[in-house]
Amino acid sequence: MSSPTITLIISPRGKPIKTLPQESEVPRNAPATELYNDLAAASGTSIHRLRVTKGSDGQLVPNRADVSINQTGLMNGSKVFVKDLGPQISWQTVFVIEYLGPLIIHPLIYLLRPYIYTSPNKLLPFPAPSSLQTLSLLFVCLHFLKREYETMFIHRFSAATMPLRNIFKNSAYYWIICGLNMAYWIYRPNAPTAKPMNVYFTIPGVLLFFIGEIGNFSSHLTLRDLRSNGGKERGIPHGFWFELVTCPNYMFETMTWVGVYLVTRDLATVIFLLASVAQMSVWGKKKERAYRKEFGDKYKKKRHSILPGVY
Repeated sequence: MSSPTITLIISPRGKPIKTLPQESEVPRNAPATELYNDLAAASGTSIHRLRVTKGSDGQLVPNRADVSINQTGLMNGSKVFVKDLGPQISWQTVFVIEYLGPLIIHPLIYLLRPYIYTSPNKLLPFPAPSSLQTLSLLFVCLHFLKREYETMFIHRFSAATMPLRNIFKNSAYYWIICGLNMAYWIYRPNAPTAKPMNVYFTIPGVLLFFIGEIGNFSSHLTLRDLRSNGGKERGIPHGFWFELVTCPNYMFETMTWVGVYLVTRDLATVIFLLASVAQMSVWGKKKERAYRKEFGDKYKKKRHSILPGVY
């Protein structure tokens, strides 16, 4: 027997949307994606530009195939607001562009050192890069090549797109703070990395870097397996590290950049490290709240989101 059809009252929020219908009829048990598809087709707008919220409480109506119209709480005669989010860009494209910054900037500054910096001794040829500077370049490139690989082949995004304007803000973080700022100071002829290697810093740094990279990659594989390819379903991640903190991928990311700092021993690396930890802390707490809200007693609550015994 077919599902009863309900009529929803449609109202634009913010900028008017041309040809947006005033009403929409959808089966009560239809997936929420059907409402988005109908509105997108009627208005001639990309489905990814639309945000639908309930008129009663402002709660988002998710664009998910595993959530029915009935489960959202919408009933016959309910009012929904539809907002045009503006031009969109895929999350995958954003990640690729973000991570490309350090991959371009670090090798360029490394290779162009004689043309960027003043020689410490004008009577001698410009010094070649030190072993620590070369190691620093290798670490940065390995890290962001891994990220590009994960973006293309590992990550399964819960949202397909984001506002196009956000790409400039997101990219600035990697292109400027991790790219230009770190590279400029690390490859100077009088930088800490230009000095002889100190094994008491370098060896622990190398170990932390590779442990962090392997642990981060492993955590991303676990998170990938919670969602089907192209799906939006959510699950509870399991494994030793996921029992310890909410987001072990952030814990290992922190470990990676602590390792890079021990190799570079530069303030620019500290700035990027602290900025990263601050942002990941916000994301980690948000993820912990989301797990508790969605899974209730099925989820084992964590006291710390990214750093055991700390935060």
